Amino acid sequence: MSLPSPFHTEHPSTSGLVYQFVLHRDGSTSFPCLNDGCSALLGLAPGELQDDPSLFEALILPEDRRAYHEAMQMSAAALAAWNWEGRIRIPAWNDVKWINLRATPHTREDGAVQWDGIMTNITASKQEQEESHRSRERLAELTAHIEQAKEDERTRIAREIHDDLGGNLTAIKMALAMLSARLPPDQPDLIDKANYVDDLVDRTIEAVHRISLDLRPSTLDLGIVAALEWQAREFEKQMGIAVIMRCPDKDLALEPDHASALFRIFQEALTNIAKHADATRVTVSLRRQRKLLTLSICDNGRGIQLADRLKPQSFGLRGMSERASALGGTLALSSAPGGGTMVTIKTRLATRTSAPQAAADRAAQEEE
Repeated sequence: MSLPSPFHTEHPSTSGLVYQFVLHRDGSTSFPCLNDGCSALLGLAPGELQDDPSLFEALILPEDRRAYHEAMQMSAAALAAWNWEGRIRIPAWNDVKWINLRATPHTREDGAVQWDGIMTNITASKQEQEESHRSRERLAELTAHIEQAKEDERTRIAREIHDDLGGNLTAIKMALAMLSARLPPDQPDLIDKANYVDDLVDRTIEAVHRISLDLRPSTLDLGIVAALEWQAREFEKQMGIAVIMRCPDKDLALEPDHASALFRIFQEALTNIAKHADATRVTVSLRRQRKLLTLSICDNGRGIQLADRLKPQSFGLRGMSERASALGGTLALSSAPGGGTMVTIKTRLATRTSAPQAAADRAAQEEE
């Protein structure tokens, strides 16, 4: 029996399947009323589904049936709205659709629960969501690749500057020292010139060293903790802002890519503090919790406003978030206790561990 007015519709394909569904006390089900949208949506005539209600559940993909039953039971127990999304396969058309089910329950006199609701085809919107998700994943992969390429290029340039320019400057200084030692003492102008050139070489060596460190700090080769502590001390000297470091695991050894990304996030966070926070103290914590690594940077400044996060040109925050995502982690901004801002980065721990440590990690994971 098709569903009579007011459930009947002239355009079932646009309004979906309007129905009544009953869960009886013995666990059996029935569809007392169905409109003509049943054929368009499910490929079943209303009479077919009323004669055998189990045909609907048979259409649901096996991996989605559990969620369907759980949503039904929760709705029946609380007499709350039933809202479920899942996939169905139409054998006659060899087609898979996404459908959305929305229904309102009430208890009948015989103790059964009856829902009045509507099912709609949401395949198009789901496909758009999935394509959007895939696009974001591809963009994230591209971003991660670009960042890694930049990091590799920084490392290469830093090495060449240090090895080639640094080596040449050292040779020049040695040669200059030899020449200066042979200058006649009665030529003060030449001696002054030689001293000036020697000072210029010293300043150039310092500049080469500074540029190399900016491109890729050599302390990263000593581990992430050493690199963060070095950057914290540099920040203190340059900005006059105290940095308190709390890193219990001093021997934490990360994969090079992981360490570089985490270091760059830390650098950007300190840059933001220097530019915007008006802070006098920064507290940094790096801790390992089984398979999770957490880096938090907390300042006592004026705090970040919602408008600051939404600025179109907030590339620093966006870059930090993208780097965290590339590590398979997350970045969160929150208010710090007592004022200021806290940046928290959580990533899965990918470390260069020893065999005993790897075995311990596997045992801990199995316990979880």
